[in-house]
Amino acid sequence: MTDRRSLIFAFIFAVCLLTVFTVRDHYARASAAKLDPATQPQQLYFPVGSVWSQDISNAPVDPRSQNIIDWLASAGGWGHGRMQIDFTIRVVQADAGTPLVPFHPGDEFYMPDSDSIKTIPVPPSGGIEGTTGYECKVEESDCHLIVVDRSQNKLYEAFQATMRKNVMTAAFVGVWDLNRVYPPSGRGEQCTSADAAGFPIAPLLFNADELASGNINHAIRFILPNSRIRAGVFVRPATHAGGPKGPENAPPYGAHLRLKASFDLSQLSPSAQTVAKALQKYGMFLADGGNIALTAQSDADTKTKYADLGFGPHDLQALKVTDFEVMELGKVIRSTNDCVRNK
Repeated sequence: MTDRRSLIFAFIFAVCLLTVFTVRDHYARASAAKLDPATQPQQLYFPVGSVWSQDISNAPVDPRSQNIIDWLASAGGWGHGRMQIDFTIRVVQADAGTPLVPFHPGDEFYMPDSDSIKTIPVPPSGGIEGTTGYECKVEESDCHLIVVDRSQNKLYEAFQATMRKNVMTAAFVGVWDLNRVYPPSGRGEQCTSADAAGFPIAPLLFNADELASGNINHAIRFILPNSRIRAGVFVRPATHAGGPKGPENAPPYGAHLRLKASFDLSQLSPSAQTVAKALQKYGMFLADGGNIALTAQSDADTKTKYADLGFGPHDLQALKVTDFEVMELGKVIRSTNDCVRNK
């Protein structure tokens, strides 16, 4: 009788255990199904050792941090006096079947900063910053062209780009190797890129698919008016200084800012909280001059749309300059504009 009872209890226990695992598996599958694989954030653009993907949650603050932040606040803070988001920069995806079009250097082509290329992949459904196609008014806009070709592990970024009569021209074009962890001097000492600081742009843009996933696993691009960027110098990982005009207490190109851990995230929308958490964990790099502080990738080339997330250009305006701190700046390098490209 005892053996029979033991068998009955063992059977009941096995059924209960099977039920628990079945229910858990069901919920795990249901949770995963909430995000279609196409909406998952793309892999990092560069290997995990790259500076753009470093966790700086516990990194030391620069001794000059408070002076820089106080000066920036007194100078007006972010451009337009608030943390605003630009959604106009497109990142288009190419593959092995994408058509190649001739590339010709534009007026005042940046050399030796630029790469020498004969052709560039141009996905038919893509476009240049702020456009629905590939013709851009370079006299009125930065006209950034960004093309990611993961089949070749290349990232093409161009400045003042436009295409006419099936020929692409630009004032600058850089081709980044997505398999490479670049040295502190990036593509080259004193060399610019499609951004004045010499950074790649695409790896520092957050996008709607990342917001839908609730995770941004990289640092973010930010810009300031030229009068609020320290003149004539830069710090790593920047390799160039552009044309800033600010005094010694202004942040230099390459400055790495982190949102304070004490910032109250509850005042932000869920999507804005995702951005703010990335700013606490990975920070943001001063990349260029301009008035709209943060840059998100246009949703013209993502599955998720910002409107579906209820996320707009002013959703981070609660973030003030004084909510940030400056990471260790390291050596301040004088800008000479004498570009020496890395091999």
